[in-house]
Parts: sequence; C-alpha cells; structure tokens
Amino acid sequence: MASLRGMQQPELSKKLFKIIKSENHTIGAYESASRERISIASQLSDWGEATGDDSVSDISDKIGVLLSEIGEQEDLFAQNLEDYRSVLKQIRNTESSVQPSRDQKAKITDEIQKLKYKEPQSTKLVQLEQELVRAEAQNLVAEAQLTNITRSKIKEAYDLHSAAVIERAEKQTLLARHMRRLLQLLDDTPIVPGDVRPTFEHAAQARQILNDAEDDLREWQPSFDPVPSSATEMGTNLMPPSVSGATTTAEPSVIGGGEEAPAQLESPEKRDLSGSTMQQQEGTTTGY
Repeated sequence: MASLRGMQQPELSKKLFKIIKSENHTIGAYESASRERISIASQLSDWGEATGDDSVSDISDKIGVLLSEIGEQEDLFAQNLEDYRSVLKQIRNTESSVQPSRDQKAKITDEIQKLKYKEPQSTKLVQLEQELVRAEAQNLVAEAQLTNITRSKIKEAYDLHSAAVIERAEKQTLLARHMRRLLQLLDDTPIVPGDVRPTFEHAAQARQILNDAEDDLREWQPSFDPVPSSATEMGTNLMPPSVSGATTTAEPSVIGGGEEAPAQLESPEKRDLSGSTMQQQEGTTTGY
C-alpha cells in the first residue's frame, strides 16, 4: 500500500515522500530500541537479585533504573522526530499542490508548439496563448509559494531534529556519568575461598546518585542557540504581507486544496524536557 501511494505521488514530491517514509521506519526503530532497553534493564535487576550478593543486587538494580531511563529517552527522541517529520509533510503537500500548475503550463506550451508546426495560421493559437499567459501567472504565484514554504519549513524541521539529537545525547550522557558513579561503589577486590564479603555499606550513597540523576534530568535546559527565522513575516497565502493583497487580487493561490493543516509544534526551548520516571522505576524494573 505504501509503495502504491509512492507511485501515485506527483513527480515533484516523490523524493520528499521517500524521505518521510524512511524517517517513519527510523522512528519505529528508535521506539523498538526504547522497549528493548527497558526490558534489558528489568532483566539486569532480576539477575542481580538472583546472584544472592547484596552489593551486586543493589548496584545492578540502580543501574537498571538508569538504563530504563536511557530507554525512555529513546522514546522521547522518537516522539520529537515525529514532530520534525510532520513539518516535512507540509513541504511535501505544497510540492504536490504546485505540480498541477507546472503540468498545465507545460501542456499548453506543448499544444502551442504542435499547432504552430501543423497549422501556423490557426485562430486557436490566440486562445492558447491567452491560456498560457494565465497558466504562467498562476504558476509564478505557486512557485513563489513553494520556495517560501520550502525554506521556512526546512529550517523549522531540522531545528526540531537537531534540538532532539542534542537533547537525547546530553541527557543520556548525564545518565551514563551517574552510572559510572554507581560502579565506583562496588568493591571488586578478589577474595580467597572461605572469606566472606563485607556488608554493602553504600546503599544510601547509591540512592543519592539516583536522586542526583533525577534532579539533573529535571533541571536540564537546552544550551544551544535558537535558529533565527523571518518566516513570521509570511502571510496566510505564503507570501510577504506587502504583496499578499496584490497577489490575492491578481491570481488566487493554487496551494491549499486538500493540504494538511500545519502542525502546531512547540519550539524546542518550550517543551517539558525532563521526562524522568526514575522514582517509579527503582525497585520495580521487573514490571516492564
């Protein structure tokens, strides 16, 4: 079915259609990775408990909590990629809307050339040339709208994409650093047969490391510079306000019929980015 939809796409929008389709598969892979990571975290906690070693059990359980949160970040990343993908769809829909005006212009031009060759004195030439003038005017408007929406939305889309990559990387990095702090609490000094391992004395410190990780996630803020945009100056007909009225009067927009409504997306700076579920996860990772 997806292949059929691809074949039915106008030539102008086929390449972007393929990108959007591929990104959908990529998003599915990140969602799958999130589920697998959370499952592995649960398995690690179960294994640690089964060792009968209190130290290993405590540390592995808390590492499982951090791994589970890393998995949650993969799922958040997938959600953010879906926002970026939705913006790409707006460019694709505009390309699809512009294709008919290009085709009409080319069709009339071809008819004129054929008629000039076969019947150079035909009175129909005048009619066709008038139709060509109208088609060229419509296409001129459509092409301007296309370049406006393309530049605006490609910036918006990859602003969201790059912000999502940075967020995922920085949050997973801080979680990994806290994981390394936990590992430092586990004494791996070799023992000889008959020796007994000392009681684990760092339970409170290990718990504090999880609290620190949770606080870091909650307090995380994007540190990158915003991507500037002048697209706010664009009117509802995808043209600058200074020419919107004149354009609307002269030639109606050929864009918009059947087009998806633009997605209302929050800027990366305004999203709730904490996404932490560690308090609920600790000691219950076996429930995933």
